[in-house]
Amino acid sequence: MSKTGKFDHMKLIGQYAGGHRILITIGRCLAAVSAAMALVPYYDLWRIIRIAVNGDDAAEIRSYAWRAVAWTVGSLLVYIAALMCTHIAAFRVQANMRSALMRRIITLPLGIFDEDGTGKIRRIVNDSTAATETFIAHNLADKTVAAVTPVGLFVLIFAFNWKIGLFCMIPALIGFACMMSMMGKNMQQKMAEYQNALDTMSSEATEYVRGIPVVKTFGQTVHSFKRFKSAIDNFGKWTTDYTIMLRKPMTGFMTCINAIFIFIVIAAFFVTKDGTTAKDILNIMYYIIVTPLVTVCLTKIAYSGEAEMTLIDALKRVESIVGLEPLPENGTGAKPQGHDVALDAVTYRYKDATRDAVSGVTLRIAEGEHVALVGPSGSGKTTLAELIVRFFDVSDGAIRIGGVNVKDIPSAELMKQISFVFQDSRLLRTSILENVRMARPEASETDVAVALAKAQCTDIVEKLPDGIRTVIGEKGTYLSGGEQQRIAIARAFLKDAPILILDEATAFADPDNETRVQAAFAELSKGKTVIMIAHRLSTVMNADRIFVMDNGALTEQGTHAELMAAGGLYKRMFDEYTRSIEWKVGA
Repeated sequence: MSKTGKFDHMKLIGQYAGGHRILITIGRCLAAVSAAMALVPYYDLWRIIRIAVNGDDAAEIRSYAWRAVAWTVGSLLVYIAALMCTHIAAFRVQANMRSALMRRIITLPLGIFDEDGTGKIRRIVNDSTAATETFIAHNLADKTVAAVTPVGLFVLIFAFNWKIGLFCMIPALIGFACMMSMMGKNMQQKMAEYQNALDTMSSEATEYVRGIPVVKTFGQTVHSFKRFKSAIDNFGKWTTDYTIMLRKPMTGFMTCINAIFIFIVIAAFFVTKDGTTAKDILNIMYYIIVTPLVTVCLTKIAYSGEAEMTLIDALKRVESIVGLEPLPENGTGAKPQGHDVALDAVTYRYKDATRDAVSGVTLRIAEGEHVALVGPSGSGKTTLAELIVRFFDVSDGAIRIGGVNVKDIPSAELMKQISFVFQDSRLLRTSILENVRMARPEASETDVAVALAKAQCTDIVEKLPDGIRTVIGEKGTYLSGGEQQRIAIARAFLKDAPILILDEATAFADPDNETRVQAAFAELSKGKTVIMIAHRLSTVMNADRIFVMDNGALTEQGTHAELMAAGGLYKRMFDEYTRSIEWKVGA
């Protein structure tokens, strides 16, 4: 099978191979030659058996034997040459695919990673490209051998005694029919479902691992992560159903390819019913040796078909990422005329969602104003903040910074205007210096040191073996969640953007780190437009204004005092929060 629908996977592989595509062609040709050469010794074997049965000059056996050895060794060497060609091409294809994927990924809006999950994208980059490399390096040559061998085998089986050959082909044909029933479009769909199930498990597993601190803190189990547990259960059910579906055809296939010797016995009785001749003995002995090739050949065809389906699915997944378009740039090069933020009837719905995550939100944030977004989990707080920084485009409405629609601001310019401190900031496996310098690559070491000091990171740097040049994750050097958060704040200091978005920035910090993080935020926020997202309502009491989100809609806004007096959702949330922090064991 070379195509599924209109998807030409070999053409796509050729595009990624570039100038190395000729090596794929040479490798396939050499594999075909190797397959033909590997069958020649069986003719020499027939000649040897004939000499032995007829009692002819035994001296000729040596020449036929050495010739068979020569053909076998030659076939092996040609096959090795074929694998060398396909391996070189495979490495190039994998490298080009990963480069193409990474070039595309770095242009995509960050909202893509929220919608699809980093686990799924990581699996495509690693596993799908690896599956392509494996197919080209190994399976492509085997597929060619599996295509050429049956032709030569057909000749070998019918050339010497067509009656015995016909008996040998009966189980082979039945086995082939069983094998084909397990392939085709339906099986390609099942392969896609299998890979989707693995993607879902990988993505949910990634989220589960990230949430391990919460699991440990509250003594929960995997069952508390319902989506992860559901992904595992669904995969188990799918695997069971898939196995049951293939049970009968797979049993038929394995039975047939291993029952060929029974048919040889039947054929022997049939051809010798009127007496046994030396020629009959010769042919029966020959077919006992040759017919196992049928089993090997059918097994190779089955495995090459499965490998090709895996390849097609892998390439489609790669193309699903490469085919994603970055957010459009209209080329106006507009720059904000200030640092105020305005949202006009903003609505957004995630891919495949059944309801809007944000619905008709209108609000104004003045330049230099410190505001907070609060609300129950899933109310749309983080989504609203991500829309402001254009992680994805609104479904309806408009967002303006300094009077300019964010769609009209070049992405590089927009990134200069906004610093975003995430809830679970992560550091790269490089030095503290380079981790902070990511915010402004041209910054000097002195600039980075000043940013670290402002972010309350002096105690972190002092305890590290190589100070600011210590590589995170090397030689047992690791930082706590709160310490990583302070390094992330140092990035924001170094960037010094006029608009600052803080997303649950103290969620997992211990008391000591939270005190230092809050002090760093107080310094960082001076003279900036600040948007805070928080569950700890005590951190937003001094905000100039508080916006309350519920089910994607903006339901209340005002100062802490005004909202408490209004007696709405904010007051109920604040009262619940107050009771939770006043709770005492045994009270």
